Amino acid sequence: MQFNHLMLDVIKWRKEIHQHPELAFQEHKTSNKVATLLREFGVDEVIEGIGETGVVGVIKNGDGPSIGLRADMDALPMQELGESQHKSQNQGCMHACGHDGHTAMLLGAAKYLSEHRSFNGTVYCVFQPAEEGYAGAQKMIDDGLFERFQMDAIYGLHNWPGLPAGDIAVNEGAIMASVDTFEISVEGKGCHAAMPHLGVDPIVYASELVLELQTIVSRRLSPLESAVVSVTTFHSGDAFNVIPEVASLTGCVRCLAPETRVRVEALIKEYMDSVNTAGKGVTAKLTYHKGYPVTKNHKEHAHIVYQNALSLVGENKVHLNLDPSMASEDFSFMLQACPGAYFWLGVDKAGEETVSLHNPYYDFNDDVIETGIRFWCSLVENRLLKRD
Repeated sequence: MQFNHLMLDVIKWRKEIHQHPELAFQEHKTSNKVATLLREFGVDEVIEGIGETGVVGVIKNGDGPSIGLRADMDALPMQELGESQHKSQNQGCMHACGHDGHTAMLLGAAKYLSEHRSFNGTVYCVFQPAEEGYAGAQKMIDDGLFERFQMDAIYGLHNWPGLPAGDIAVNEGAIMASVDTFEISVEGKGCHAAMPHLGVDPIVYASELVLELQTIVSRRLSPLESAVVSVTTFHSGDAFNVIPEVASLTGCVRCLAPETRVRVEALIKEYMDSVNTAGKGVTAKLTYHKGYPVTKNHKEHAHIVYQNALSLVGENKVHLNLDPSMASEDFSFMLQACPGAYFWLGVDKAGEETVSLHNPYYDFNDDVIETGIRFWCSLVENRLLKRD
């Protein structure tokens, strides 16, 4: 595969996308750019508006099997603090998670595959909106992604700080955690702060609840189960001399197994019930929001990724079954609907400090773009073997 002529274009697209980031379901300019380029490449079909702002490019060559390749397009509601020449021009919005790189790499692969067609079958290039908390993957599925485009398997990658540039990591099972969120309201009886005996202080009981929730992981789950329960906000009262009526908590739950996820939700509800039946004059109300499920690879397809990576970058740069991340990813919905796998592409530059995802100084490492394109193209050509 020769990519020298392609790399300058792909890096240019990446920086243009980085300069003009768009939030969930607002990726109108980005998706229009993607669709325009796909048509210029000679892709057989370009379908827009799937899941509001999603785009699917279809590349056909014969009647063989089919494969889906997915890239996410949305940015984060953050102010960029870096000073690159391609710094975000949209106030309060930046590509701090590398989705600009994901999109550019898949565009590069689409261009190469459309021009060379060294495969037998169909490639679906899936450009997804709204990964960052708004379940754009599920939106595309609800809009008929897998009914309209019959994929035998789908694959997704994410750039990964913490791995050397060009390294590839994949797990046979869970690679990212589920995420759910909760809101708790503890209602007591307000009164003058100088006369606490005349009221029921919700702050005291809400504070106890914060500590009790920490025992879910430390005392109620097996040490062999992986979960995180974090209370992330605590709000109550407006004046120093008033015991308020209500204290409110919010937080999140992350798990690496579906059964653990069910168990933690049940335990949180158990703690709410214990507050309400204690007869202390307080009432606790829970609102529990189901978020992204566990990103769990299909073992067969994890090994397909692993073998493809071995042939591409060599054994010393491929990792199987690293510790999963407790962060979450809505590609999990796609893996529930279609066989496939999700993997990480390392981006750390040698001798430089790692900058984490969702950091205001984060910028995608263009040095790994060629590896990403090569991976997609070799995966297609290896899975959709061309017949003479």
